[in-house]
Amino acid sequence: MIREADFVESLGLTVESPGHSDVLDIRSSDINRPGLPLSGFWDYFAWQRPQVIGKTEMSYMHSLDPELLTKRLHTFFGYDIPCVIVCHGMRCLREMVVAAKARGIPIYSTREETTVLVLRIINYLNNCLAPSDTVHGVLVDVFGTGILITGDSGVGKSETALELVRRGHRLVADDLVCIKRVSSNRLVGEAPAAIRHFMEIRGVGIIDIATMYGIGAVIDSKSIDMVIHFELWDQEMSYDRLGLEDQYTNLLEVRIPRLVIPIRPGRNLAVVLEVAARNLRLKQRGIHVAKLLDDRLRQQSPQEGEEK
Repeated sequence: MIREADFVESLGLTVESPGHSDVLDIRSSDINRPGLPLSGFWDYFAWQRPQVIGKTEMSYMHSLDPELLTKRLHTFFGYDIPCVIVCHGMRCLREMVVAAKARGIPIYSTREETTVLVLRIINYLNNCLAPSDTVHGVLVDVFGTGILITGDSGVGKSETALELVRRGHRLVADDLVCIKRVSSNRLVGEAPAAIRHFMEIRGVGIIDIATMYGIGAVIDSKSIDMVIHFELWDQEMSYDRLGLEDQYTNLLEVRIPRLVIPIRPGRNLAVVLEVAARNLRLKQRGIHVAKLLDDRLRQQSPQEGEEK
């Protein structure tokens, strides 16, 4: 469901005929151009989507006999259409308004071109309808890589993010990160509006990063490209020292690279995260240093069966 007021305001629409509800029953980011239904072909009519009327559809309706037009529009608005949007600043037909009011279906208009409006609607609905979740952690932008830092409370997530900000990187969210899956393989994180740009530092209190370090030290949202989990150093644990095997985690059914960083006194975690961000970029370009070293060592070692 989409709030009608938000839909109208965000897309800059004008209400030509109001509906009977303050919410729109839109469950998909797809739209429909109803050329074929208006011509009388009702099979596979995607009536569940917002219906966008462009110059082609409007010209066709103007060409119809008034009686046939009324009949087609009666059938058209007989479906539970979420809404109808008329583009290019064209006047809405009186027959459309009459049929829409009878069913309580809203009609909007815009001066936008049809293609531009369709793209804006899809982007808006993708954001509104995206699966979402809220996680405890810190999200930072390091060299253009969105890193989600997770770990137990008090392990040093915020302090590491603060040091990264001091080194010129940007804070997205501290403590709570709202995550949305905006496509099949892309996650975007942001802070809740109430605590955006704020950070909690134990012993100091709440600080405003934008005020303290400047507006360039924060960013409202960022794609999540990597998850780095902080945990206290455990002598009994065996930590990966080579990085031959890539690790992943699933967030909202999206596979994200994951690293586990053991915490102990003396480690410069901000530098470690900078290195992790650069190394991820190298891997994305096909440069896997650990595997290159492993291949080099294998080539230099004696072959099986070779005389020693």
